[in-house]
Amino acid sequence: MLSNFGHLRRRLYDGATAIGFWSELCAPLATEVLAGTGFDFCVIDHEHGPGGPFEAMQIMMSLKGSACAPLIRVPENNPVPIKRALDTGAEGLVIPAVNSAEEAGAAVAACLYPPAGMRGNAVPIVRASAYGAHAADYAAQADRELLIICQIEAARAVQNVEAIAAVERVDMLFIGPMDLSGDMGFIGQPDHPEVKRAIAHVEQVAKDNGKLLGTITTPERSIDDLADAGHRLIAAASDTGLLQSAAASLLAHRP
Repeated sequence: MLSNFGHLRRRLYDGATAIGFWSELCAPLATEVLAGTGFDFCVIDHEHGPGGPFEAMQIMMSLKGSACAPLIRVPENNPVPIKRALDTGAEGLVIPAVNSAEEAGAAVAACLYPPAGMRGNAVPIVRASAYGAHAADYAAQADRELLIICQIEAARAVQNVEAIAAVERVDMLFIGPMDLSGDMGFIGQPDHPEVKRAIAHVEQVAKDNGKLLGTITTPERSIDDLADAGHRLIAAASDTGLLQSAAASLLAHRP
């Protein structure tokens, strides 16, 4: 068995709140530094970041020995990038732009091995199974303990959120306030009152259906605010943002 696989999912279902960061620089050393500070998870971003599966594996190597769980945001809800991301050994996937129950079902199917889903079986050779060393256990463990996260980031998704939340084996609804605000006509205003109302609706539906909640911080919603609202997975920073803000803070004090 891969003893650490699924530990983040188990913690979240036990009621823990996890604080993490986005890996946008595709830099294993930067990720290693941040993981060492105590973050609970890292989202390796393949939707907006420059890397792919090979770079993700290097980043995950830099996380070994830490308690920081590796997640991957895939570039799209498509079985090919989903399969490749899973084979790297990610503990969970963030799947962008899930706008309907049908799309959520397709995401789940791409994540699970047959007969539950349609994930291609390369268990004897992929990093996820320690290159076959844990082949006998990995498939069942992955189907049971993989953290499957659907992003709600469009008005259509908000309209369909009850049906999305009803899809079996979707673990979490992850609200994307930046894209949602843009889709609603308020680009760059994630805390606009109408956007907040839409987000509150998603939050309530998730709770009513026993789904985990996740999101990012915004100017008007801190880590504490989001935790109080029931969010268990909070992406509070990015490697690029932390680097930039630290440099700007330092230079602000130069003579």
